[in-house]
Formats: sequence, structure tokens, C-alpha cells
Amino acid sequence: MDIINISNLVKRFGNIIALDNVNLNIPKNEIFGLIGANGAGKSTIIKILSGLLRPDSGNVHIFGMDIINNALKIKKNIGIVPQDIAIYENISTRENLEFFASLYGIRGKTLNTRIGDALEFVDLFDKQKDKPKSFSGGMKRKLNIACSILHKPDILIMDEPTVGIDTHSRNQIIKSVKKLNSQGMTIVYTTHYIDEAEELCNKVGIIDNGKVIACGNKSELKTLTDSKETITIDTVNLEQKAINEIKKLKGILNVASDKNFLNIVTSNLQNNLQDILFILFQNNITIKNVNIEQPTLESVYLALTGKSLRC
Repeated sequence: MDIINISNLVKRFGNIIALDNVNLNIPKNEIFGLIGANGAGKSTIIKILSGLLRPDSGNVHIFGMDIINNALKIKKNIGIVPQDIAIYENISTRENLEFFASLYGIRGKTLNTRIGDALEFVDLFDKQKDKPKSFSGGMKRKLNIACSILHKPDILIMDEPTVGIDTHSRNQIIKSVKKLNSQGMTIVYTTHYIDEAEELCNKVGIIDNGKVIACGNKSELKTLTDSKETITIDTVNLEQKAINEIKKLKGILNVASDKNFLNIVTSNLQNNLQDILFILFQNNITIKNVNIEQPTLESVYLALTGKSLRC
């Protein structure tokens, strides 16, 4: 069941087309990744989903409701983690949470419970009296997440939530995203860190110059390019006879050797790997190590857009 439906979405800023007939369907209880370079259109989609921008044309339905005519109903069940940190740095952590909770009418015992749960969730419980102006970038990001989940939304929209933070904080946020999703929350996650999308997301949309150029689960996306599996084998006594036999196998696209190392590109990993190992065994070649490299979202993105997202 889709919880978000976007059809033929167009948004212009003057002569610039930020979104060009975007179509996306996001299933319920999924971590949906939207990847693309800065300026590709990710944040424009997020702003439209969160009601901060109106589209020029097209339709957006969330929970089956049109976003233009049902904005208030929809916003009550959505949490937003913006790319730019949205907290008050000169009041305490707890006061920040109390303020954002008040926007959703959370009061009394429920307020105390929700704040406690949110602080525990992002590991800031012992910092609730401290002011965020003394926090690291990662701690501020975590407080931002805590503020966005106080009302227990059905959908959490996260726009580049790990930009500019240390590795430890980044890993903590990724762990938090997985936990929220395991509790039934649908996550829309934009990033230009492809390794995050690879680890987190069930389904990924690739956006470039305002257009969604590919969308699907990771396995589906990896079939869109000529990227194939690569088998690297470290041997002790590699011989040319074995190399020639491997080259004749059906599904082998390329075989390169360097001293005792074999580098084999295959389109039929399951069958070829078994046959390759058998050939090496038959030729009395000792195998020290076997490594298999799968196609990645990075290689898919590079093939589809002609550019890399590595920063």
C-alpha cells in the first residue's frame, strides 16, 4: 500500500525548472531514499511534501488525501527533519522539546513521557538542561530528530540529516532511522551519500536535474546498467592453462591476471564461481582468498548520470 503518491509534479523558480514531471509512489512502512546531487531537486520535493511549497502543477496525495486541500490533517501525522538545523540554541534541550510539543497540543503527563522517550531515543537524556549552543553538530542533529518525533508521526521526512557531522553521530542517526522504521514509521530519506542509501533504504529514487531517472529496489536498480559482479582470487601458483579454461566459460566477460591474482568479471556469478573454483582445483592451484564485489548504487548512479556523488 502506497502512503505517498506523486504524479506529474512540476515546480519552477523563474526560468528554472526545479521539478520536471516527477512521479513517485512510496509504500507504507518503508525507508524510501531519494538520492541526487545538490540542486537536483530533492529538497524541493521535501518542501512540497511538508507543505512549505505549492507545486505549479501535478498532484500529491498523502494518506490518500490531496496535500493542497488537506494540509492541516496531513501535517499532524508528518515529522520533518530539515537540512538546516531548526532548534533554538539559547534555550535548554528540554525547553526546545516543550516548544515543539506545544505545536502539536501535547501537554501534561503525555508531554513528560514523550519528552523522556525522545531524549532517551537520541541519547540526550543527560543533556536536557543544557543549551544546544554548546553542542556538537551531531548532537544538534539528534535534538532535531527528537523534536520531529514527539508527536509520533506516521511519516518522517529527513532531508540530508547527516550532513556535516562526525562519523560516530552519523552512525547513531542511521541506527535511529532503522529503529524508527522497525516501529512502523515510514521514512523518506534524502541524501547525496550513496553508502547511506545502500545501507538504509528498501527502495530508492534517483533524481537528476529535476527528473526522476530511475526508481526501484536496489536489486532492480542494479539491473539498469552494465555493472557486473567481479571475482578476485588470490592464488599461490597460478598457471596460464587454468586462465585459458576460465576464459572459455559461458558468462565470463573478462579475465585479467597479475602474477598470482585473478580478476574475473562475470554475468553469471552463481554458476561461474563454482566452475572457476573447480578449474583451479583440477589444475592443482592453491587458493588463498576469494572476494566478490557486487554492483553498487554508486556505480548505477555514475552510469545513469555520468557523474559521481562521492564528496
